[in-house]
Amino acid sequence: MSKLEDLKTAVINGKRKDVKTIVPELLESGADPVEMLEQALIPAMSVVGERFKKNEIFVPEMLVSARAMKEAMKIIEPILIEAGVKPEFKALIGTVEGDLHDIGKNLVATMWKGAGFDVVDLGVNVSPAAFVQAIEEHSPHLVGLSALLTTTMPAMRDTVEKIRGAGHDKVKVLIGGAPVTLEFAREIGADGYASDAASAVDAAREILAS
Repeated sequence: MSKLEDLKTAVINGKRKDVKTIVPELLESGADPVEMLEQALIPAMSVVGERFKKNEIFVPEMLVSARAMKEAMKIIEPILIEAGVKPEFKALIGTVEGDLHDIGKNLVATMWKGAGFDVVDLGVNVSPAAFVQAIEEHSPHLVGLSALLTTTMPAMRDTVEKIRGAGHDKVKVLIGGAPVTLEFAREIGADGYASDAASAVDAAREILAS
């Protein structure tokens, strides 16, 4: 088994210590960080996402894999930035105003990073004005809005209205969270909906291609 395969397996299995050992070894041997991303990290998170969709693993296992992937990215991201390697897409993500839940949001952010997106995480309880300000600062292709509470779903509507009202019509908006549906996404003018973190990459790619 190659070292790249070892890295992929370590991420899939959530072996953070192994990841922290394998990545420097690969770099020392002259491995290309882009290859590590494209041949190990992105495929690993794709496997994790597919297993989640099939109910072969659940949120705790996904989180463990996501943390392992983050360990790898901590090491190679600065190298990629220094080399001028730019991700194809930039995304903002945050939990909407009034909602302090972040597990789902964090998983989506990690899955997007694992798919090669540049992700800016705005955290929780993010106001519509803060989303608009972040769009103007970072010029993303995509904005992800998360909500776990039914009571904070109106904040999603407000946020989409504020984004569109500020003239950011080209930015794609993807929403998700336990109480959210595709019908609600259409109702509030969002561009798409993801039912869970595993489907968030496909959903993002679909609306970015439209």
